[in-house]
Formats: sequence, structure tokens, C-alpha cells
Amino acid sequence: MSTTTGIKPTVVLIHGLWLTPKSWNGWIKRYEKAGYRVLAPSWPGMEGEVEAIRRDPARLKGLTVKKIVDHYDSVIRKMDRPPILIGHSFGGLFVQMLVDRGLGAAGVVIDGAQSAGVPVLPLSTVWSTLSILGNPFTYNSVVSLSPAKFNYAFTNELDAAESKKVYDEFQVPGPARVLWEGALALLNPNAASKVNYRNNDRAPLLFIAGGKDHLVPAAINKANVRKYANSAAITDYREFPERTHHTVGQAGWEEVADFAIDWAARNARQQVTLADVKEAFADDRSFPEPRFTDNDTRA
Repeated sequence: MSTTTGIKPTVVLIHGLWLTPKSWNGWIKRYEKAGYRVLAPSWPGMEGEVEAIRRDPARLKGLTVKKIVDHYDSVIRKMDRPPILIGHSFGGLFVQMLVDRGLGAAGVVIDGAQSAGVPVLPLSTVWSTLSILGNPFTYNSVVSLSPAKFNYAFTNELDAAESKKVYDEFQVPGPARVLWEGALALLNPNAASKVNYRNNDRAPLLFIAGGKDHLVPAAINKANVRKYANSAAITDYREFPERTHHTVGQAGWEEVADFAIDWAARNARQQVTLADVKEAFADDRSFPEPRFTDNDTRA
């Protein structure tokens, strides 16, 4: 995607539950080196360093899917041009919702939590979240995964010791209500995570799944993609067989990052702003005004 000035679109990266924008650090540097402007806003209340969030997780109580999506909506609407939206895990769900609202030039959903009415719940997903969803008293809580659960749900490509290093650096408590809303939406197409699967005017969507993802297995992504079967808008799917839910930081993440941005740039809606049009026609002297002499024949 390019404008009349040849400027590449902005990329907005949206993190998932139990992580912060820090999880995107490698992607940010790689995309900026490729000439993109990159933004990675946090969920509301998750601003700051990992350690600060761990010390004061109470600020995340009451955070809902709608509040988070509305937050990103307000950020994106202030931009001069539609950005490329890339989201991981629950961030992938938010990308679906934002694209359905007419935002973004293209959307990439990486290991994304499913939108409303996708009734697929593999056993590995159940096991990954049972400590929270198995206890209704967690609904309004802010909860962490244990190091062992994190190893199973996110970093199952690593042994326990290596996984603990990732856990210590990146994992933060998260609002359990967001997870509950996702789970309760499986059989409710009108839940907070609702999207219009028949929307023909939305930006193109790419779903990326990991063949070894325990938290959001490929089966969830495939079922989500099938929901869009009756939309004329572009919906693509790509599975990386060896990737886990830790794919944004897992060794070899560069392959996923490059595929995502290449697809998005190639399929992004070509939109030109009013400023682009004015700039294109400013001081246009391609056709000089005609000059007539006495010998000219005038109509």
C-alpha cells in the first residue's frame, strides 16, 4: 500500500492477554527498519513496565472487551491514513472487531481468540484456562497464569527453565472478565465480541495459526475463518506447523512477521486521503495556459 507520496502505512500492533506491548519489541524494530511507522498501544490501564503492572494489577479490574476495542478505535480514528492492524491472541479478536467497524487498511489475526458464535473449544484450550474459567469467583478478578500453565499454554516449545525466563520477562496479570467474555461468546453470536461475518466492505483479513498452539489451536482459527465464507471481502488463512502461542517471540518469529507484513502490504485497501489529492494537484503546471495571436482562428 502506498500513497501519492510513497509513504508506507502505519502498523498498529495489538497485544494479547497476560502480555504487554513489550511482547512486540522484535517486530517493532524489524518493521521500523523496513520503513514502517509502528505503534503498539497498550490496553487501557496496562501502560508502563511489566514490573509496575505486577505491583498494581488492581487497575485492570472491570476491563472488558468493549472498553479495550473502543480504546483502540479512538487511537486509530485520529490517524491520517488507515493503518495495518496486527493482533496476537485476544489482540487478534480485537483486530476482527476493529476491521468490522470499518477501520484499518488490512488486518492480521495471529493465534486469535475467536469472535462471537464460533463454538470450538479444544481440550488443550480448556486445560490452559481451567484454573480461571473453572472458578466463577474469578470473573471480576485480575489473574496471572502460573509458570507451569504459561509453559503449557504459551511456550510449549521450551523446557520449564527456559519458559520461566520468558515468563519472568513478559507475563503480567490480566483481567479475567475478558477471558470469561470470550468463553461465554462461544454459543452467543450477539455477545460483546460480535462481528458481521457477511460484511463485504471491511478490509482484508489474514488469519495466522500455529500447528503446536495449545491456547488457541489451529482448529479455532479455521472455524473462525469459515464464518466469513459468505463475505466478498478477502479472508486468507496461513498455518505455520511448528509455531506455538508464543509465536511472536518464539525462535524464528521473523518468518511470521515477514509473512504478515508482506501479505498486509500486498492486500491493503488502496485509500487516498483528501490531503493526498490536494498535494497531487498542487501547483500543477503540466498544461500551460494557451496564448492566442491575431492570426489564430477562434471558435
